[in-house]
Amino acid sequence: MCDERKGLQKFALRYFNSMRIVSRLVDLQSTDTLDFIEITDKVQAELTASGIKEGLVNIQSLHTTMAVVVNEAEPLLISDMKKLLEELAPRNREYAHDDFKARTVNLCKAECANGHSHNKALHLPTSVMLNILDGKLQLGTWQRVFAIELDRPRPRKVALQIIGG
Repeated sequence: MCDERKGLQKFALRYFNSMRIVSRLVDLQSTDTLDFIEITDKVQAELTASGIKEGLVNIQSLHTTMAVVVNEAEPLLISDMKKLLEELAPRNREYAHDDFKARTVNLCKAECANGHSHNKALHLPTSVMLNILDGKLQLGTWQRVFAIELDRPRPRKVALQIIGG
């Protein structure tokens, strides 16, 4: 093997041996339908606790009716986004998913009519991946991380996968 290739192999082994993967769950409590829960500080706290200084963090909702997005924490903008989501999939519309006499799969005892929330979720991501630089989330000036409750108030979980060294 040539010296250049040996040097590259040593670098790769040193780099990959210093890589770690840390998984965390963040517990949340939504308070309303279309609740924009700002989770930036919680994600940063878990990132700091992980000790990872450079890498990536994937932030993922563990629910079909909760999204994760990066946007601005400006109250009027959030109000506009809530209106837009409600226009896309209004709560008062009829959804086949809500017909419990016809629906035969994925039913729970306390099933609620939530076709609107699943249809809102269709337009939003379930996860975002962000860079980690110097132990901090790399965010633009106004960027914040939100978990968006699309259904009803309840306990929720967001999974973090922090990868780096």
